[in-house]
Amino acid sequence: MTARLPSLNGLRAFEAAARHLSFTLAAAELNVTQTAISHQIRRLEEELGIRLFIRQNRALALTPEARDYLPGVRAAFNDLRLATDRLLRKDDDKVLTVSTLASLAAKWLLPRLAGFQEQHPGIDVRITTSTSLVDFQRDNVDAAIRYGRGQWPGLRADWLMADELFPVCSPSLLRGDKPLRRPEDLRSHALLHTSNANSDDWRLWLTAAGLPADIARHPGITFDMIFMTIQAAIDGIGVAMGRTSYVRDDIAKGRLVVPFKIALPTDAGFYLVAPEGHREPPKLAAFRQWLIAATQNKA
Repeated sequence: MTARLPSLNGLRAFEAAARHLSFTLAAAELNVTQTAISHQIRRLEEELGIRLFIRQNRALALTPEARDYLPGVRAAFNDLRLATDRLLRKDDDKVLTVSTLASLAAKWLLPRLAGFQEQHPGIDVRITTSTSLVDFQRDNVDAAIRYGRGQWPGLRADWLMADELFPVCSPSLLRGDKPLRRPEDLRSHALLHTSNANSDDWRLWLTAAGLPADIARHPGITFDMIFMTIQAAIDGIGVAMGRTSYVRDDIAKGRLVVPFKIALPTDAGFYLVAPEGHREPPKLAAFRQWLIAATQNKA
């Protein structure tokens, strides 16, 4: 027997009041009176036969049953909002939303994106940046470009390109009072670091070059995004640890040079990921084809 669904207005009042732990704030959000919220909550409690809130003086708390009930109610409303948004977006087949890392977007993707728009002028590309993995069931994203080993369950992952690690610097650092000629000369220059995922790059490269890893702990400058680290190297502030995808264009244009021949290969790379098992929209198929060609210097 199918369970009877409770009042939708009651569920909305419950979700808002539980989120704010306040009938007053819930009423303001839903543009109704506090009395209306109180009445809807009381009716919902009667329908369910379960007490949802504990009222103590001016404080409001959830009962254990309400705490268990809330995640499902919240997820249901999120699904409704997402479904409605998709229904009302009439140009959905023309809008392609791609999530990627901010540094990859700034240093690699954006300079090439005009090529895709020239080939597909009818597709409106929207780029979002995040360091978090995309939840394709929750986020309004068609595809993502992510760094890893290509093992994401439930997702199709298309290989794009690998990275090598190697120091880069401004051409000006090859000259001057302390010219950068050998790896040992790094002791006389500021090392530029990137925190989080790339924090170990210098130590790995120094070890491969046969130098003490503690050189990486010498005073330097740390940035939270690699494109900022690369820009500091272009400005001659110090020596950065570059990754192929981030510095390729700057090297080609002479803004950066590679002072040493030692490069450290990595066992990961960039992938285009999207949900598998679904009919792929033409806009995504077109972007995938163009992106793979671009990584092979064919676009």
